[in-house]
Amino acid sequence: MSTKTPSKADILRPIGTFSKKYLAVYSVAALGLIAFLIAWAYQLEKGLIVTGLGDWGTGGGATWGLYIGAFIWWVGVAHGGIILSASVRLLGMDRYMPVARIAEMTTIGGLSAAGFYILVHMGRPDRMVTSVLGHFHITVNNSPLVWDVTVITAYFVLSATYLGLTIRYDVNRLRDDLPDKFEPIYKIITFGYSEKEDEIIQRMVWWLAAAVIIMAPLLLHGGVIPWLFSLLPAMPAWTGGIQGPMFLSIALMSAISGVMIISYTFRRVYNWEHIITDDIFRGLLLWLGFFTLLFLWFQLQSVLNGAFLGPLNTQHAAEGKMAHPAYQVAMTMIFLTLVYIFLQAIRPALFSKTRALIASCAILAGTLTEKILFVVEGFFPPTFDIYTATPGTYFPSLIEILSLVGTVSLVALLFLNLAKLVPVVELHAIEHLTGDHGHEHDHEETTKTETEPEVKA
Repeated sequence: MSTKTPSKADILRPIGTFSKKYLAVYSVAALGLIAFLIAWAYQLEKGLIVTGLGDWGTGGGATWGLYIGAFIWWVGVAHGGIILSASVRLLGMDRYMPVARIAEMTTIGGLSAAGFYILVHMGRPDRMVTSVLGHFHITVNNSPLVWDVTVITAYFVLSATYLGLTIRYDVNRLRDDLPDKFEPIYKIITFGYSEKEDEIIQRMVWWLAAAVIIMAPLLLHGGVIPWLFSLLPAMPAWTGGIQGPMFLSIALMSAISGVMIISYTFRRVYNWEHIITDDIFRGLLLWLGFFTLLFLWFQLQSVLNGAFLGPLNTQHAAEGKMAHPAYQVAMTMIFLTLVYIFLQAIRPALFSKTRALIASCAILAGTLTEKILFVVEGFFPPTFDIYTATPGTYFPSLIEILSLVGTVSLVALLFLNLAKLVPVVELHAIEHLTGDHGHEHDHEETTKTETEPEVKA
């Protein structure tokens, strides 16, 4: 365990350094995004027929596939990220303060990727204007899909405000150490700033965190998103009240896993062992184990209620789900990860950052697979035989797979750019770790000196 004392210089290191490795990673991420943009351009020219999506029915295919499955997954990563950050502030979990901003940035990246999928899956992006925005006053009353777009947009604004308020403090305190080339951006971030607002901002951030915690189960990944599926009684693989808790548990699992991977990367590259400590990884692993246990319990409830004396359609849907190799692989990965998490809690010698990284990757792969399969299997009602003789089935096309590469690259580019602009670890986290709150006392002393009359000897 490192004995170094965290400092401002540590959190400024990503901004002040530029290496060949950074350039190489940036280039790979840019190429991944460009590859998908080229594939998307081809899709715009030829239509959605170039994907693996096809006719709806038991034998024909599915009109929703990887695009919608990945959309749900990215929204879950985003919602879970802001919930994690909000919990740190609202519940006083200062132990995780060094990764709070990483979680907030993960939210912005996840929502950006999810919004991208909406445009891609619409076939023609102009439909967002002509069908959604142009008739919003009508569609918002009767279209769950428009509810979805509305909630995600509102959440993006809420999350960006949440992140921006905390960045103002850091930029103002660290301005002399930040690069001059970004001066116009810093002026916008700190427009109208004064130290007198710090206490007000802290209260605002607290109330925003409270709003996030309240909205998560009611409107976000525990509400509107699962309602798109669970309120459709004609779809036996989707319907049911269990979907809300299931979606929320997946969101938290995916977000914690993503934050651990990103935190591990920053720690390794910038030697932040004394900032993002092993203790943080151990704690996040335990939280990951808790939400993974909940998720597996919800899965058990879902398949058991379907397979054991359920309605005929629900029974066949549950049996088909359990028999699918992709579902079996996903659940096996998630279960084995849970076993490891609890074993390392019992026997700490089993913990290592590399194993924690592997566990996080396994959870992300498992939850993504489960969400894609969930979406696709919903279009295969077991007693709906109109398409039985239609040849073919759904499998993601190269373009759809490239969309995953592109959105992951998009999120990576977001972090690579933000890391050169603002600290990815809050100054408050450093102050908490070092117990240095001297700026507040300095400000108080300055004010006192200015207001008290001079006493002459």
